[in-house]
Amino acid sequence: MNHDTILEMKEIDKSFGVVKALKKANLILNRGEVHALMGENGAGKSTLVKVLTGIHHRDAGNIQYEGQPVAFKNPKESQDAGISVVHQELNLMNHLTVAQNVFIGRESTKARIFTDDHYINRKTAELFKLFNMDIDPTVKVGKLSVGKQQMVEIIKAVSMEAKVVIFDEPTASLTETEIEELFKIIDKLKSNNIAIVYISHRMDEIFKITDKITIMRDGEYVGQVETRETTKDELINMMVGRVVYEDPKLEPNVDQDAEVVLSVRNLSNKDVKNVSFDLRKGEILGFSGLMGAGRTEVARLIFGADAMDSGEIHINGEKVIISTPKDAADRGIGYLSEDRKQFGIVTGMSVADNVVQPSLDKYVKNMMIKDDRIHEISEKYIDDLNIKTSSTKQLLRNLSGGNQQKVVIAKWLEHNSDILIFDEPTRGIDVGAKSEIYSLMNRLVETGKSIIMISSELTEILRMSDRIIVMCEGRKVKELSIDEATQEKILHYATAREGGDMLEKQQ
Repeated sequence: MNHDTILEMKEIDKSFGVVKALKKANLILNRGEVHALMGENGAGKSTLVKVLTGIHHRDAGNIQYEGQPVAFKNPKESQDAGISVVHQELNLMNHLTVAQNVFIGRESTKARIFTDDHYINRKTAELFKLFNMDIDPTVKVGKLSVGKQQMVEIIKAVSMEAKVVIFDEPTASLTETEIEELFKIIDKLKSNNIAIVYISHRMDEIFKITDKITIMRDGEYVGQVETRETTKDELINMMVGRVVYEDPKLEPNVDQDAEVVLSVRNLSNKDVKNVSFDLRKGEILGFSGLMGAGRTEVARLIFGADAMDSGEIHINGEKVIISTPKDAADRGIGYLSEDRKQFGIVTGMSVADNVVQPSLDKYVKNMMIKDDRIHEISEKYIDDLNIKTSSTKQLLRNLSGGNQQKVVIAKWLEHNSDILIFDEPTRGIDVGAKSEIYSLMNRLVETGKSIIMISSELTEILRMSDRIIVMCEGRKVKELSIDEATQEKILHYATAREGGDMLEKQQ
């Protein structure tokens, strides 16, 4: 390490079972610089940060901090050493005041019993003044805007005498004004010789505020470049330059004049802005975009999990009102959530009970459940979908991720769903199971089902989709036929922002 280098992570390895999350990953960070950490979703950025801060323990490699080898056992150790993380998901307590949040766990007390609110209010006010922030230390955090809460998180990090501050997608929920305020704070931190790690997909931000960029791909270090010496196209090529193991689809399998089974018009709420599209019979419509782009939010609106402020949904030409998931299910829409354990399955129940969960009324007669029929239909799906389980009575928690996903699919097929929304269908499952899910999806559309597939994996989007909707910041910015889509084009539009020269306005 030279005298300017505060942190060096060298050849870091980390595996989770058979999955190699990091493979010889590197990061060199200097004092007083803003250093971007870039890569696709799943590139290993967050895992690298978690290894640094002691959430995960590395399998191999070395970390030097302030010239000394370190191996933090937990986040508190790294925080005490001067490394703070401002997470995208804010870690604040809404019922406490701003000052209480800033100094939580480090409160000054009177007579060792009562918190000295006057002291922490004064110290917090001094920090706000230093960074030209206008926030009342005595107001409860829950009353602040998301942008102001983000500022509180930053001041909390600074109050711990941080020497390294890591920002994880910090602008995802901020307005343009709030983003400008954030950049001024980052400049102030930089002028105080604090090192900044800035994790973001937003190219305009990267080129505006960073000095260097480290690019990761598939858990590996690709390279480090000076921001002023690179271009957006070069960064995209570095981010997506891996070998594509799955052959992309070369042309759509569905004609442009095929029957429209789902039509969405001007769908809007606080997270989704005027989104319109059609889904055709037998089609796989891919939704691509970066974290926070609004893809899942669109799915939740269609499924009735969230309320829309405006917009219309038509199924098979008929306008429908979908206010709840039950409304959607009754209209033939099935939703495979990206978080299947929270929203898709009940791990403490059997395979059979999960398969018939939304259709249970079909298996009740005279107040008695027809267990034999449930067993029979579950056996059918186990055979049809190749679900690897010892029996229909096996608890779902004992199945692999891929087989759990197949049970969710079986559940919606049994409920006669013709429109299926797959949100991150292969997240957390191994390569072999991925291939099986892909084959199953192709079989489903061949039988006339229609699929909306949301995925953060560009290779998956290109392998499976007939058409691709690219989203950015809650907006549909581009629609691509699969025969014109490339990884570079998708990333190009996925990093567009409202008002930018790349944003394609909807017609």
